[in-house]
Amino acid sequence: MLGIYSVEEIGEFSSLAGSFLGGAFIAAIFALGALIAAGLIIAVYVYFALAWSTIARKLKHKYPWLAWIPFANISLILEIGGFHWAWVFLLLVPIFGWLALLVLTIIATWKIFEKRNYPGWFSLAVLIPKVGGLFYLIAIGFVAWKEMKK
Repeated sequence: MLGIYSVEEIGEFSSLAGSFLGGAFIAAIFALGALIAAGLIIAVYVYFALAWSTIARKLKHKYPWLAWIPFANISLILEIGGFHWAWVFLLLVPIFGWLALLVLTIIATWKIFEKRNYPGWFSLAVLIPKVGGLFYLIAIGFVAWKEMKK
């Protein structure tokens, strides 16, 4: 006996402490991953909103700040592209409404890109599997902040 604990009890305690610390380490890794993911999502949203508010301002839209409001940013894109803002209510119709709104948004984005003297087919980048979202973010960045010569 060592003090008040036996060798067997100390072995059990160290095994329990090791498994607890291993679990805490895994939980910390998951928490860190969640924080990184949340930070990335916020960064992409801020970039998207900045780009679309800049595009709206350059195309002289009355309310460019709508780019910062979820769902209203879709209506902003539709309005700048020549559609009525109320088409955003297609979000309330599962699957078919979402697909119809996606098509309308792509058409509106095509028109917007052409108004800014960029190829309209840049709006199709969102349809490319895996890398389409990144290409779309790059495209709206060019449209927002780079002046294209005619």
